[in-house]
Amino acid sequence: MTGQPRWFVIRNNTPAAATLAFMSLIDLLQGDPREHLGFDPDELKAKYLAERDRRIRPDGNDQYTEVVDEFARYDEDPYTERIERDPVDDEVQVVVVGGGFGGLLIGGRLKEAGFTDVRVIEKGGDFGGTWYWNRYPGAMCDVESYCYLPMLEELNYIPKHKYSFAPEIMEHSKAIARHFELYDNALLQTGVTEMRWDDEIERWIISTDRGDTVRARYVAMANGPLSRPKLPGIPGIADFTGHTFHTSRWDYDYTGGTNEGNLTGLADKRVAIIGTGATAVQCIPHLGASAEHLYVFQRTPSSVDVRNNRETDLDELGDLLPGWQQRRMDNFNVLVSGGDQDEDLVSDGWTDIFRNLTGIAAKTASRQLGRRLTSREKGKLMELSDYRKMNQVRHRVDEIVEDQATADALKPWYRQFCKRPCFHDDYLPTFNRPNVDLIDTAGRGVKRITSTGIVVENADGTETEYGVDCIVFATGFEVGTSYTRRAGYDIIGRNGETLSERWADGMRTMHGLTAHGFPNCFFLGFTQTAVTVNVPHALNEQAKHVRYILEQARDRGAEVIEVTAEAEQAWIDEMKDKARLGARFYAECTPGYYNNEGKPGDNPVGFFAGAYGAGPIRFFRLLDEWRENGRLEGLDLK
Repeated sequence: MTGQPRWFVIRNNTPAAATLAFMSLIDLLQGDPREHLGFDPDELKAKYLAERDRRIRPDGNDQYTEVVDEFARYDEDPYTERIERDPVDDEVQVVVVGGGFGGLLIGGRLKEAGFTDVRVIEKGGDFGGTWYWNRYPGAMCDVESYCYLPMLEELNYIPKHKYSFAPEIMEHSKAIARHFELYDNALLQTGVTEMRWDDEIERWIISTDRGDTVRARYVAMANGPLSRPKLPGIPGIADFTGHTFHTSRWDYDYTGGTNEGNLTGLADKRVAIIGTGATAVQCIPHLGASAEHLYVFQRTPSSVDVRNNRETDLDELGDLLPGWQQRRMDNFNVLVSGGDQDEDLVSDGWTDIFRNLTGIAAKTASRQLGRRLTSREKGKLMELSDYRKMNQVRHRVDEIVEDQATADALKPWYRQFCKRPCFHDDYLPTFNRPNVDLIDTAGRGVKRITSTGIVVENADGTETEYGVDCIVFATGFEVGTSYTRRAGYDIIGRNGETLSERWADGMRTMHGLTAHGFPNCFFLGFTQTAVTVNVPHALNEQAKHVRYILEQARDRGAEVIEVTAEAEQAWIDEMKDKARLGARFYAECTPGYYNNEGKPGDNPVGFFAGAYGAGPIRFFRLLDEWRENGRLEGLDLK
């Protein structure tokens, strides 16, 4: 370690130390932590802030290009041949927009409650949502499949691996749709173009790009945030004459192969991939194994820890007694939300991170001190734990990547949850291949694209062009834009007011599920609700809540449900009060969609503007208590 800055030196880099099982927490909290950590926390923080600053751009979310007009082809469906049909003009009880996990859960829960006339309208050619679109090689869930895949118990199904691959997740999605007979009334390959409330008939009128006119008593928005791809706004992006595609619209006709890899079509191709986030971490090993040459263009490296995927071991799962999946989800949610449990049922990289950053570390320190920690002490302990964990992640890069310059460029310099942590066992070794080059742009990103290649600016101000045959855009989905832009249509409520107008200065809901002026309309997703590591768990809690409301309306003979203006304002006030939590943390993070591309708080309509700051445990409890009192507080029923 000679010559390394002090903030990089790791005195204890064994796996035991990596789990942060502190033996001297009192010293860490009360003494000089440099004596016990082997690095200077102040210097490390300064390094993090410097790396953040070099990546902040004045254009924020505007740096991305919308997939319309000349770029509309990046949003087309390459997987299912279009089936022509006649327009539909009819009425149903419930329209669910979106056939991903949110739509499957609300559709299934309503079917369980006896709402038989449910129609799903889905843009894709089948159910699956994100997993319909994300078919790139290596795609798998990054949360344990026994928690992640919805309704395992209802379908009596056990996933094949601890982390399921995309084809299995897609098949499970279709199985849910079959189980609840959601195919029977569905409109697939159909996009909503407008949704309008008709006060006279007390119905929603839904128009589609197939010429359909559907009337519905209730509508449920389950569009999901991970369906509309985005492109980088790199100068010259339209000039490239080679082949291009987005990872969410993977072109297997060009690459050959399957989700398992073997991309034989790339054997004589020079391939570039732009982006090194969660998707790229999974597909880059397959590109590197198949391409004649692979250039990985990186602006900010991901944090990549051990994955250790394996086939399902029923003995490891334990007794699958009734309610086993909900118990497992609850156990996981508590641990990854900063709480503690007597047993860690999932026991993976996610729970290891959180146990040592929050619950167990704080409890251990409290016992050693003989008192409860103050808020300041908890914050200090979390920060120091985070530093040690990320040092371990960076040390793993050194252990695996042979070229030191490449290894240094692959190290993430930010706190653990500034970006979604990644877990993979083949990503880092890929950079030891002779046909793979990491093109690190030192936070600047690609300079421009030419007709035949990609240009980057070097540290000395000179430029280098890399000639390539194919560019793969691993640049993610729109999450920082407004709800209606992500949805692709507007919702017109009472008195002709649109949702885009109503939410122009920020979302306005009660519990993130209902909005004043938009009766019989429900939102599923991250619209002023709790953000969780395990998204389907959150969607399931929301679906159960909406089911309860519709059951109560049915039992009470009500046909119109609307949140009061007062209840909506009360929730907005609660959201603002809790928004203080974590604001400073994300302000110090490197830019990404978690912090609105380095401008936290500047975008009142973006994805994480709808995050409930008190966290999912409190939010789920709040919904439970609201249902338990049975008063339907805040809702007008007639």
